[in-house]
Order: sequence, then C-alpha cells, then structure tokens
Amino acid sequence: MSSGSHRREGSLEAPTRHPLKWKDDEFYNEESLFSELERVFDICHGCRRCFNLCNSFPTLFDAVDESDTMEVDGVPKSVYWDVVDHCFLCDMCYMSKCPYVPPHEWNVDFPHLMLRAKAFKFKKEGTSKRNRLLSDTDTVGKLAGIPVIAQAVNAVNKTAAGRKMLDKTLGIAQDAPVPEYHSKTFRKSAARNLSKTIKSVATETTTGKVALFATCYGNRNEPELGHDLVAIFEHNGIEVVLVDKERCCGMPKFELGDLESVAKAKEINVPVLARLVDQGYDIVGPVPSCVLMFKQELPLMFPDDLHVLKVQKAMFDPFEYLLARHKTGHMKVDFKKSLGKVAYHAACHLRVQNIGLKTRDALALVPGTTVEVIERCSGHDGTYGVKKEFRASAIKICQPVVSRITKAVPDYYASDCPMAGRQIESVMKEEKEPTHPLKLLRTAYGI
Repeated sequence: MSSGSHRREGSLEAPTRHPLKWKDDEFYNEESLFSELERVFDICHGCRRCFNLCNSFPTLFDAVDESDTMEVDGVPKSVYWDVVDHCFLCDMCYMSKCPYVPPHEWNVDFPHLMLRAKAFKFKKEGTSKRNRLLSDTDTVGKLAGIPVIAQAVNAVNKTAAGRKMLDKTLGIAQDAPVPEYHSKTFRKSAARNLSKTIKSVATETTTGKVALFATCYGNRNEPELGHDLVAIFEHNGIEVVLVDKERCCGMPKFELGDLESVAKAKEINVPVLARLVDQGYDIVGPVPSCVLMFKQELPLMFPDDLHVLKVQKAMFDPFEYLLARHKTGHMKVDFKKSLGKVAYHAACHLRVQNIGLKTRDALALVPGTTVEVIERCSGHDGTYGVKKEFRASAIKICQPVVSRITKAVPDYYASDCPMAGRQIESVMKEEKEPTHPLKLLRTAYGI
C-alpha cells in the first residue's frame, strides 16, 4: 500500500539528524539498501512536497506515474540509480520540506539515504576518471597552479576548441562555468601579510581571534575571497591567522560516496584545526560547503571523535561571525559607500546550517542598501552543474534564480557560494558578473 493512501501529519518538532553508520556492514548491504530506498521512495511519492527542489524527485515521480501500477513497486530498480545520481546532497529536502524527518517515526533522511546509495555504488564499482579528477581538488589545484600551466589551462578553457576537448574527453558541458586557476594563491600571498598585532576582544560567543581555513577554491580559484575576508575582519579588530596546513575539506569526495577519502582528509585537517581551537582561535571559512563539512557532515560521520566535535563548535561562516560580534557592539558600521539594491542568492549549504540569513543582515546594515533574498538552488551543487549529462537539469533548476535577479534589476547580484555565483552568471542572458558578499561589504567599508 502506498504511503499516500494513509497520509498522516508530519512532526512539528525540530529535525534531528542521526549519525551516519557508514562503518557498519549493514550500510553496504544491497538488499537492505534497496528495501530502504523503496520504503522512502514510497513515502516521497505519497507526499510530493519536494517536487520543485531538484531533479531527483521529478525523476522518481515521473517513473511512478509512468509505471504499470502507478506505485513505487512498478518502478524498475534501474531508475532508482537515476534518482540517486540527480541528488547532489544539498540537504534542502531534509531541512526545509520533509515533514517525516526524525524524530517522526517514519525516520526519513533522503539525503543520507542517497549518500548511502552513492557509497554502496562507489565501493562496488568505483567511479569514472572524470569524477575522480573533478573531486581531487588538491592534486588538480597543485598542478594547475604552476605558473606556466595555470596560464595555459586558463587560456584553453576560454576557447571553443578547449571546451570541446573537455566535453569530448571528460564530459564537461561546453557552456558550464569552469574556474580559473591562480599561480599566486591566497595562501602564498596572505602568509606574509596577515597581522598578528591586533588586540582582539573576546565576547561570549567569539574569541576575536580567527584561524582562516582558506579552502581549495578560495586558495587557488578565487583568492580575492580570502583577501576580502581578512581586510574586513582586521578592520573590525579581529586577529586573523592562516591555518598552517590544510587539505580539501572532503566535500567533493563526500558527494561521490567516497567516504574513505573523506576520512583521510579529516585525519589531516581536524588535528590542525583542533590545536588552533586549543590556542584560543575560532575557525572561519569563506565557502559554505566547506564550513558545512566541519559543522555537520564530519560530526555525523565521526560522532565520537572529540577533536571533530571541538572543531564543529568553533567553526563559523564569515557573516555569522560578524553578526555575532555585532550583537555585542564589536562590529564596525563605519560604512563609506551605499550598495544600492542587492539581489542576494542564499546558497543551499549555507541555509541548511540553520544560522539565519546573516549575510543579508550584514549587508542591510549598510545605509542606502536594500537586499532582496532569493532562496532557491542555483543548480551548480559541486560538480553536478558542469557535467554534460546533468547540465540541462542544472540550468532548469537555476532559471527561477535568474528570473528573480532579472526582475529585481539590482545594482549587484551575489551568492555566498562563489561557484553558485558563476553558475548563475552562466545562465543569465546579460553579461554581468556576480559580486561576492565579502567584496560587497569590503566595498561598503571603503577599505
């Protein structure tokens, strides 16, 4: 019997996330996995509240509607993998739509079920050369960051012939945004310039001393993210030091289901970050997905690791940190320039952190500035939006965001996720680049 025929009210309690039992043999049991997929798919079919979030749900619902039984039991098991492949683990169904998440007795955690399926498939079959390359940000970044190679890679990626080659050899869509690589990375340039002479002031929730986790993307692809963050924080009397050693946070491997690689990255990053916390530093990262990895995913993978939990408590989004200090009068509001109208895209991996719209609130402090919030997915979501087979779906997901921006006629449009910003730019018809919120705030300060 379909769950749709015995609908019941969802839980009104706050969602509770259970630890990910990825080390248990049962986690990789095929029969158990498909039984749980069918159970959850049946509940989703009976509800359908998430029809407009991503392409996983339309793929499932269309398959049900086209089946002989018009129920989940009539859907071929091969279609289950199509549903899994379209899930990019944004967590929005869990955090904003589903009424059946724990503590509800039906215990639906769609994203972690999709992750379990991805992990099962990765363990059984591995993954493609393209997926390995796209998710190995440290190796690719080091190679592409060599001065001559960086220039060559960037040049090739801007040509039609180069994009055709990427399409043919790696299945990267020709119209998808691909990042530039900088040989002068943020870590190279910032290490010499960070100030340690600021007399920081601690508050109840912040120490006023920050260790910056630059992230792969912030280090090699858009180093200005880190420079803008440092300028803003130091202007606000916050001491900033650079995390002395870091690797990829693990999110790209996580999205593949390569959980062993996530664990290896954790073993490098967490001890370094935990030592900094012991030295009195809070941790801040400029990319929402990386912050989410330390705030949510690693604690759910390693719920008994005290170092992981220590880092979790000390990890902040940049605007979350600034607004926490604003509450106690320790954020400067000596803005020199209005920003006018800002169309602000709230990234999924920021929204699911449950911290509120801190970026909006910070930008709204600037006199003469209005912020229009767009709470829709951009369709980029890690590597999903650049893959040829998913590009059409990614564009469709992004279109409502683009429509809202176009209708708003803003002076600036922005997203906390720099990759989402580039995705939006690639779908917009007019040639107008996104401006990251950190850049906007720095511009408003005139520093």
